[in-house]
Amino acid sequence: MSPVNVIALAWDAAREHLDLFGGLGLCLGFAAGMMPRRSAILLTSAASSACFGLHFLRLGAQTGTAMCLVSVMQGVVAARWIGAEGRAAWVAPLFVASSLVAACLTLATWNGWPSACAGLGSLLATTARLQLDPQAMRRCFLGASSCWLAHNTLVGSVFGLTCDLLTISALLIALLRASPAKVLAPALASKADEPAGAAVSVGSIQTVV
Repeated sequence: MSPVNVIALAWDAAREHLDLFGGLGLCLGFAAGMMPRRSAILLTSAASSACFGLHFLRLGAQTGTAMCLVSVMQGVVAARWIGAEGRAAWVAPLFVASSLVAACLTLATWNGWPSACAGLGSLLATTARLQLDPQAMRRCFLGASSCWLAHNTLVGSVFGLTCDLLTISALLIALLRASPAKVLAPALASKADEPAGAAVSVGSIQTVV
C-alpha cells in the first residue's frame, strides 16, 4: 500500500471525528476571553485556533484553515517573545511576513465574502497579539471575533458561530469587569498623596488612612 493510500485511509477514519475539535475549540475560545493574563490569553487562543483549523479543514473552508495556522504561530511567538521587557528584534519582521503570507493565502483560497471576513479577522488578531496591554488586546480580539462571526455564519460552522458568540461575550465581560478598576485608579492615587497617618473621623470612630 502506497503512502498516499495510507494517508487517504487515515483521513477517512479521522474526518468524522474532526467536529470534536470544533467543540474543543469552542471551549478554549470562551476560556481565552476570560483569562486574566496576557500570556494565558495568547496561548489559550492559539490552542483554540489549532482546533478550529482542523474543524475548518473538514468544512472545506480553506482560507479559514490557513488563517488558523497563522494564528497559532503568531500566538505562541507573542506569548513567548513579546513582553513588558520588550520583544526580540526578529519578531516584527516575522509578524509582517506572516501577515503577507496570510494575505497571499486569502487571495489564493479566495471564496468571496468568507475569505474577506477571514482575512480581516486575521489582520485584527495580528494587531491584538502585538499589544502589551491586556485590555487593548481584548478590544482588538473583539473586532477579530466579530469578523470570524461573519465568516462562520457564511460557511455554516455551528461550532465556530457558537464559539464566536461565547468569545465575544467573554471579552465584553472581561472589558467591563476591568473598567471600574480604571475609574477608581485616580481616586486611589489621590489618597496615596495624602499625609501618612491622616485621621478620618467617622462619627465617634477615628480611622487612620
